[in-house]
Amino acid sequence: MTDREMSPTKSRKLILQHTPIDGQDIKELTAAAMAWLNTNKNTVNALNVFPVPDGDTGTNMMLTMQSAFDEIENSPEKHAGKMLGSVAHGALMGARGNSGVILSQIWRGIASYMKDQPTLTGETLAHAFASARDTAYKGVVRPVEGTILTVIKDVAAETSLALKKSTDTIYILETAVEAAARSVERTPDLLPVLKEAGVVDSGGKGLFFLLEGMSRWVNGEDLSTPLTEVKPLDSLKLDNTLESIEEGQDYEVVVDFRPTAPLDLNEFYGRLEEMGTSIQVGEGEGMYRMHIHVPTDNRYIPIDYCMEIGTVTNVAIENLMAQMDEIEKKAGKAIELTPIEPGQIATVAVAPGPGIAKVFASLGVAALVEGGQTMNPSTQQIMASFENLATNKVIILPNNKNIILAAEAAAELTVKDVIVVKSRTVPQGLAAMMRLAPDGDLEQVAKEMENALQEVETGEVTTATRTVEIDGVKVKEGQIIGLHNGKLITANASLNETCLALLDKFGMDDYELITMFYGEDVTEEQANQTAEIIQETYPDHEIEVQFGGQPHYQFIFSVE
Repeated sequence: MTDREMSPTKSRKLILQHTPIDGQDIKELTAAAMAWLNTNKNTVNALNVFPVPDGDTGTNMMLTMQSAFDEIENSPEKHAGKMLGSVAHGALMGARGNSGVILSQIWRGIASYMKDQPTLTGETLAHAFASARDTAYKGVVRPVEGTILTVIKDVAAETSLALKKSTDTIYILETAVEAAARSVERTPDLLPVLKEAGVVDSGGKGLFFLLEGMSRWVNGEDLSTPLTEVKPLDSLKLDNTLESIEEGQDYEVVVDFRPTAPLDLNEFYGRLEEMGTSIQVGEGEGMYRMHIHVPTDNRYIPIDYCMEIGTVTNVAIENLMAQMDEIEKKAGKAIELTPIEPGQIATVAVAPGPGIAKVFASLGVAALVEGGQTMNPSTQQIMASFENLATNKVIILPNNKNIILAAEAAAELTVKDVIVVKSRTVPQGLAAMMRLAPDGDLEQVAKEMENALQEVETGEVTTATRTVEIDGVKVKEGQIIGLHNGKLITANASLNETCLALLDKFGMDDYELITMFYGEDVTEEQANQTAEIIQETYPDHEIEVQFGGQPHYQFIFSVE
């Protein structure tokens, strides 16, 4: 056994300072980065600027890192450059959301510089950060400062300067961590919307946690301590959790209890993680509310555990799979996609709900990808949707601003001729489908689809996830808010009030048709009641009500 293998964890820093960092060390550093991000992903998710359920940055970056690590987990490769090349490939294929795609470009830049380097040194690490900066900025059409791009830029600049003092690899890594921390803290000064919302950039914070995770591993520090953050009890929203059902997690359990002794949150989270997933905890005036998804056989275990540590005052158990069956019933019969002949144009659409997917299918899409807010599909998932289609001509409709970069990455990776029509909303995607001509010229059809994006207005109604003031609109957590083409414009106490206030901002005299897609948590009866109220206000407009099945958003409006 070598000295390296025998040395205790606390000696790791000394070992790496005197031993070349090879591919297997890169694997350990990658695993540490992923582990620390996973521990802190909820912190990153909470940094959302707008008070809407979004494609959570922490989750997207974590899934991207998981894909990167899956690529190397069993690799015996000792060449640092080759190992980093595999990390970059895995990150690109698993990239989700804009943050995940940019993160994959950072890894790509690092791998590009390191490709011929058998070991990692302080000098090559600093140069690799510079390459990561250049690659990441090139991958974004309109780079915005005050984001993850700024953080990697500042890391590259400070590590380059640090080489004048020392070329020690660990010193350069620790310099990178410190640079990332300072850069994240100043992101609100560069991006006014962050300062207005009172948060730092989430993608930049995620990158900081990745770098800090590597440093913590080097220093033998803990990477797995669960978060101890607890939401206020009255802000714990548990009525939109179906989208996070994992395989085998059949029941949702909610327990209200009052601990008989001070609650050790680390131990509490740790025990819950052994039982299930989708864990949320809220606290108010000494009362705690615990939410968890568990397998059928475990459905009573969280209740028993809470009874061991306190007095249980209320219990709720829901069969999640039964709820999902009800949603599928609303969607109607199975979706039938349009068969594609060689040489025809195939359209791929991202759809956030079964009802919306069914509408896209009726308009002629050849492939569907499940996704939307909070569930951004990966680059690989998008590629898989069209790789086996019997044509080389493909158009992708992302239908969400946070999926566009992943769609473009898929288009670059395939040998097929793929064009991404940058639809940012479901109504835009549906409008684009009206211009589909399967036997037409690919570029001309894509251009026609792009033009169609401007012919429809989008309205979205959801529940505010945080208290904030954005664009002059004051929002309290729990209010019903309305967005017009992605811009927050109204916040009210009731659903119907928000719908009317939202449509009022559209200038409805210029439009004739209002299509309402209602979400998975809205009944058909509720949707029709809201439609009747809207019809009374706009008697000359045609109103259509359709089941969308989208999570989080009570309504998506298409106004034409």
